[in-house]
Amino acid sequence: MGRRTTLLSSRTHLTRAALTPLLALGILVAPAAITGAAPAAPSRATVTASCDRSCLAGELRADVEGYLRAHGVDEHASAAALSVSLRGQRQSIDVAAGTTRFGGSGAVDSDSVWQIGSNTKAFTSVLLLQLEAEHRLSINDTLGRWLPQYPQWRDVTIQRLLNMTSGIPNYSDQDPMLAAYAAHPHRYFSAPDLVSFAVGAPATTGYHYSNTNYVLAEMVIEKVTGRSYQHELRARVIEPLGLDELWYRPDVYPRSVTKREPAGYYFNDQPPVLLGLKGRDVSRDSLSWARGAGGIISTTRDMIRWERAMYGARLLPARQQAELLSLVSTRTGKPIATTSSSDPGGFGLGVAQATFPGFGTVWFYEGETLGFRTLHVWFPGSGLLLAMGVNSAPTHDHIQDLAIAAYKTLAAHGLVAPAAAS
Repeated sequence: MGRRTTLLSSRTHLTRAALTPLLALGILVAPAAITGAAPAAPSRATVTASCDRSCLAGELRADVEGYLRAHGVDEHASAAALSVSLRGQRQSIDVAAGTTRFGGSGAVDSDSVWQIGSNTKAFTSVLLLQLEAEHRLSINDTLGRWLPQYPQWRDVTIQRLLNMTSGIPNYSDQDPMLAAYAAHPHRYFSAPDLVSFAVGAPATTGYHYSNTNYVLAEMVIEKVTGRSYQHELRARVIEPLGLDELWYRPDVYPRSVTKREPAGYYFNDQPPVLLGLKGRDVSRDSLSWARGAGGIISTTRDMIRWERAMYGARLLPARQQAELLSLVSTRTGKPIATTSSSDPGGFGLGVAQATFPGFGTVWFYEGETLGFRTLHVWFPGSGLLLAMGVNSAPTHDHIQDLAIAAYKTLAAHGLVAPAAAS
């Protein structure tokens, strides 16, 4: 599956990239998940007798190793990690496999960190919704109120920024921006720098994925609070949740963080302007091009902790939680109550939902930078959360295979519903 990769992409839109993992996972979920009813949980004694925590970690690690054997060469990936969180279990099961460099010998482990890409967007949305709950803004406010320096977008609301219906073009689809990065990978891009690449580009219609939306959202946060996005993220999310293995820095990360990060390889055939980077380790380049649209680095363990808190409504009042999960159809751009078999893809405020026949509804997000992919999937019926990371950004992405393998392992031990008959 070829695609035009930009500096910060996501596979949450309803393209073949999003359909592939969800259709594949669809054969694994029993009818209980379709109706939203949680399957009966096996007793702790049954689980222990079948396979205790150490045994299960070994089998999940084998799943990660199997993924790398199957796809490490064609994806130019040397490392992968997986975290699994089961309802009622306080700690996730965290495993990893592979080496820190392609062809190297240094082992990665579950303490390794990954660029989480557009999984960052939900953090940005939560910050804005917290400010709304404090009556400091409304998501119905327009950019004309908070960022009047962009008169061409003065009527766009904050909500339309976050659900990708703003019509504002994507800066990372613009060849001049890509060329500027490729020429100087350690260049610092300010938020206005990034937005400038979108100014004058053709407007979009309906639902259209645009990183510019979230850089503008970052600027709104800073305008309202008078403090940096980095400060607000730490004060409002990272510290309250104790996310000690999750960091945000709008530039080059310090050695204290990157020493835990494997190499990250750009391995895509498109666009032509970035072909000079193919096969290169881009993990230590500046992440200033991503900012509030995709600049966070984290372990998969802390990804799980964040997702559990976000979906569990620990960060927002009821009204704002409902807004976070309010959807537009990725097909029509119109509001929908939920996805369905006839309209299977939905985008909320930095989160995504999908529904497929024989599978039901899940929340998920795959974020991608130039050198990393991270995917999380939340199964509301069973309460299962998966988070995984791989250290390359290839033309052909198979990260869904790791999710499928992990689900099969859990189902084999009665920890989630068994596969439904096809």
